[in-house]
Formats: sequence, C-alpha cells, structure tokens
Amino acid sequence: MTRISSGNIQELNDNEIFVFGSNESGIHGAGAAKLAIDKFGAVYGKAFGLQGKSFAIPTKDKNIETLPLYKINHYVKLFEQFARSRSDLKFLVTEIGCGLAGYTVKDIAPLFYNFIGVENVYLPKSFWEYFEKRNH
Repeated sequence: MTRISSGNIQELNDNEIFVFGSNESGIHGAGAAKLAIDKFGAVYGKAFGLQGKSFAIPTKDKNIETLPLYKINHYVKLFEQFARSRSDLKFLVTEIGCGLAGYTVKDIAPLFYNFIGVENVYLPKSFWEYFEKRNH
C-alpha cells in the first residue's frame, strides 16, 4: 500500500509528525512552517529537526533565499537517517520546497525516492505519482 500524506494536515494523532520546509534561520513565518509553529510545536529559531510534533527540513537559507537542491538533499538525507531510527513515529511529509521555495514536484520528489521503502514515512500523493511515471 502506498503511504500518502494528506495535502491538508490540520490535526495529528499521537505518534504522527508534521514534516515541513523551513529556513536555516528557523523563522517559521509562512506556509507550512507557520502551520507547524501555530499547531504542531515547531520552535522559532530551530532550523532543522524534531520540534514538538513537527520536523523541519530547510529549503531556504538564513537570508530566506531558496537553497540549491544539493543542500536540500543533504537535509533530506539527515531526515531519512532520523526517520529510520524512529519507527515508533509516523512522519507526514508535505510538499517541501514546492511552495515558497519555488521548486516543483519534479525537482523535489527525486530527493525522497529512497523513502519508498521507509514504512513510517508518508509522502505527498504528487511524489508517489512522480515515482510511478519515473518507473514506467
């Protein structure tokens, strides 16, 4: 079964974690980051990692400029290590980088391809659709 995260997450169960795009200053002022700070325990000033019931992955730098894909990929790899170490949690990934950072699903989904086999990580439907096209 494909593990799909909702495109409109407003509530979380006890073991669920909201995964959102942030910036390297930890200023969670807009988009999914604002939702994370308002509802899911994100910490102002913390750029990366588990924060309450949320997990930040930077897609912008300290000056709120979009990070290059190779830097986002570095953070995604660190998130992968963390998610694999916490099978007790269910990570609901948003379309990080596809909103305010300005990337497309075609740019970002490949960074999450290794998560196909990570049972506790749920990805946006658009990422799964990208993988399906890529594999045919």
